Order: sequence, then C-alpha cells, then structure tokens
Amino acid sequence: MSTPPDTQANDFSDSPCEFLAFRLGGEEYGVDIQKVQELRGYEPVSTIAGAPAYLKGVVNLRGVIIPIFDMRIRLKLGTASYDDTTVVIILHSSNRMVGIVVDGVSDVTTLTPEQIKPAPSFNTDFNADYVTGLGLQDDRMLILINLDALLQDKELDVAAATV
Repeated sequence: MSTPPDTQANDFSDSPCEFLAFRLGGEEYGVDIQKVQELRGYEPVSTIAGAPAYLKGVVNLRGVIIPIFDMRIRLKLGTASYDDTTVVIILHSSNRMVGIVVDGVSDVTTLTPEQIKPAPSFNTDFNADYVTGLGLQDDRMLILINLDALLQDKELDVAAATV
C-alpha cells in the first residue's frame, strides 16, 4: 500500500504524535490533532442538490462556507443518526476547511512511534489508502486516518464547486 501524500505516516518513527480520537459505530478513529480547528455540536446544514449522500451540506462558520461530510455514510458504517453526542470536527484538509460528522469525540491521545503499527494490506478491491496506521495503547486500538486521502481531491472539488 502506498502512503498518501500529506500524511503524518513518515513522522511516526521520529517522535510521539497527538491524535484526536473519535467514534464511528463501535470503532475508534484518530486524526492528526494539528489538522483540528475546532469541535462543534451538530447543527442543521444547508443541503446541496445532487451532492453525494455523505456530503450533508454546508454551514457558514464566521463568514467561511464549510462543507460538512458525514463519516458514517462515507465509510459505509450504516445509517447516520444525529443526537446530542454527535460532533462536527472542523479540520484543515488540502488547504481547505471541512467539517466531518462523527458519533462522538473521545480524547486527545499521544502515541509513541512504538505504538503505531503500519496499516494492513487488503487484497481486495476495497481501497483503504486513507488508513495510515493503527495506534495501539493497552487494550485500545485507533484507526489512524488521513483525511485528505479519505476525502479525495475530487470530492473536495465537488464541495467547493457547489458553494
């Protein structure tokens, strides 16, 4: 598996890294804390006709239009539901700001290089290039994601073109 560009994968061997841990279904994922701008509760969005189902719409965040992607739908993890624990994580991705809807945020976790294992290879048509590694901490496993690879440039371009 090739490592997607603009990922922290190459930095894993150098020093501890911090990740924002969030939940989707029964799994925990982690995203580089340096990409996180803020956390917000889920609020209704302005929908965009013809957009993919996982592009929930856009919000106006202090004068900046932000596309909002639902990660449960994007990762095909079942039906998305929104309640008072649902969180929107505002992130910097590909020199753009985006929001991702997740079931909840756990914490900020520091992982040492020894705790980060390479992403497994999948011998199927399934494309998991967005998985940059697995963070192991005691009995906990974080699936470390590269947001830029998960929300490919063409998807971000669709979102930008619709606003």
